[in-house]
Amino acid sequence: MIAMYPSFVMDCPDAGVLARFYAEILGWKVEARDGWADIKPEDGGNCISFQQVENFKPPSWPGQDVPQQMHLDVMVRDLDEAEAEVLKLGATKPEHQPGTTFRVLQDPAGHPFCLCVD
Repeated sequence: MIAMYPSFVMDCPDAGVLARFYAEILGWKVEARDGWADIKPEDGGNCISFQQVENFKPPSWPGQDVPQQMHLDVMVRDLDEAEAEVLKLGATKPEHQPGTTFRVLQDPAGHPFCLCVD
């Protein structure tokens, strides 16, 4: 084994805004500094980082003019309740929904992410 655990970094137009969005969904804490932010669970496990980039272009999901390159799956107990909560936090819901056991939404920077039931 080479690494202890992975860290995930997302490019975005505003690192603090996107970190607060995902921290609110996951119940994690935010550590932000100029152009960079991390969110971490209270137990100090893996983190997700956000890197502010100039001229950010959001993915064009479901098209591939600007590919999504990655997305997060967030496991939830109830799709309807979780969807309502993330929409209040600033997510948007694209018209195209390819499945019934998950919902595709987009974060405030335009990255697709899925709410999934186990």
